[in-house]
Amino acid sequence: MKRRKPDVTTQISVQEAGRRGGQSTLRNRGTEFFREIGRRGGRRTAELYRGLLSEFGKRGGRPRRPVLSEYVGEETSKR
Repeated sequence: MKRRKPDVTTQISVQEAGRRGGQSTLRNRGTEFFREIGRRGGRRTAELYRGLLSEFGKRGGRPRRPVLSEYVGEETSKR
C-alpha cells in the first residue's frame, strides 16, 4: 500500500486529528484495546481518588457546588 505525502498547505483541526488517530487505533488494535485501557484508567483513578469518590457517592454521585455561605474569604458588610 503506497502512502501519499501529506500536503503541507492543508491543515486539520486538533479535533479532526484526534478523531483520525482514534479511528486508526481502533482499526489496528480493536475494541478490546479500548476496553482494557478504560478499565486500567478507572482502576487508577479509584486508587488515586478513593476518598474523594467515596465523598461524591455520599452526596448522591456528583460533586456538589458550594453555596455562597460556604465560601471563605471576604465578609460582606451590611449597609
